Amino acid sequence: MTTQNTCLPEGKQPTLRVAPMPADTNALGNIFGGWIMAQVDIAASIPAFRRAGRVVTVAVNSFEFRQPVFVGDVVSFYADIVKVGRSSLTIFVECFSERLVHGEHKVVKVTEATVTYVAIDENNRPRPVPPERQ
Repeated sequence: MTTQNTCLPEGKQPTLRVAPMPADTNALGNIFGGWIMAQVDIAASIPAFRRAGRVVTVAVNSFEFRQPVFVGDVVSFYADIVKVGRSSLTIFVECFSERLVHGEHKVVKVTEATVTYVAIDENNRPRPVPPERQ
């Protein structure tokens, strides 16, 4: 685990930004991994929904926790579509925490994940992803 200070992605707006609360912590005071996973799913679903409409999560292809998240952090999630199949979309999410460490502003990459969604119709059956809008 590296604690090297990094930067938020330049020129990109976060898909989701949230501040975890004390109720989101485990017994050691770190934010639950499950809370982070839920936020990643929400963040990834946003570009999937914008591209395909109604979607459901079908797979978490990869998930890597790099650093803990703490109460007081501002957590930013950046989500991008990396693959479009006939009825599926794969989204890559990077998660960064902004925090104060000894009075110094620090940004650390805390998580990255790849999540796959399937577009569904009104009967909850898979349907083709529509062509990209120009």
